[in-house]
Amino acid sequence: MIEVAGLKKKFKLTKDHKKNKTDNIDPREDKEFFHSVRDVSFQCNKGEVLGLLGPNGAGKTTTLRMISTALKPDEGSITISGHDIVKKPLVGRKSIGFLSGSTGLYGRLTVKENVEYFARLHGMSKKAVAARCDELFTLLDMHNFIDKRAENLSTGMKQKANIARAVVHHPDVVILDEPTTGLDIMTTQTVINFIRGLKEQGTPVIFSTHHLDEVALLCDRVAVINQGISCFDGTLDEFKQTGQSEELNQAFMNILTESRNV
Repeated sequence: MIEVAGLKKKFKLTKDHKKNKTDNIDPREDKEFFHSVRDVSFQCNKGEVLGLLGPNGAGKTTTLRMISTALKPDEGSITISGHDIVKKPLVGRKSIGFLSGSTGLYGRLTVKENVEYFARLHGMSKKAVAARCDELFTLLDMHNFIDKRAENLSTGMKQKANIARAVVHHPDVVILDEPTTGLDIMTTQTVINFIRGLKEQGTPVIFSTHHLDEVALLCDRVAVINQGISCFDGTLDEFKQTGQSEELNQAFMNILTESRNV
């Protein structure tokens, strides 16, 4: 289980930003700081998939980077299996499998070498690495390109390789930031099936997306962030009820509109 409570994160404004300010000021800005995340809370239990939704710039990626321990929150807590990973970031890094848009591979290494390298960084034995890599390469349909250099991969191949390296160590929680963006239909389906497999294994999965059809296919829970503040956290049925629509796009828009009127 992962529980996120009262996360806040601000960034100091640059001199150029202050100098070029316009009348259309983001409500999250003050004289010195941009408050990217102002108050975000949600939870994802064992065997659940949570869809993290919000418009562009809402604070989703900053939130996920805090969960991954890449950023330290100014306030709030992130608890995984009873451990506060804000206070114990090394525990968090061992517990989490994180894929972001900036997750990279070493271009001159093959896919197999990349995944094996990150497995060894997590202290896995040679035997465990071989077995886990074979399992992931099968699940993600990767065997036909594992000996290719990463620099020569297609977008879909790179994403599969990135997912494999993110979860090679059997993490307790998997965090995926827009995992299907830019992928073709077949690769998207492979990723969706893989997330379903994690769910069946009891692994909590949090993924951000703009594709609400993926939410309908995969999610047990939904969390919505708008302008750095949580405006919904609940089950998929509660999402529809709160948004007053069985159509997910409309329910999402209604929840955003209501949050702006508060």
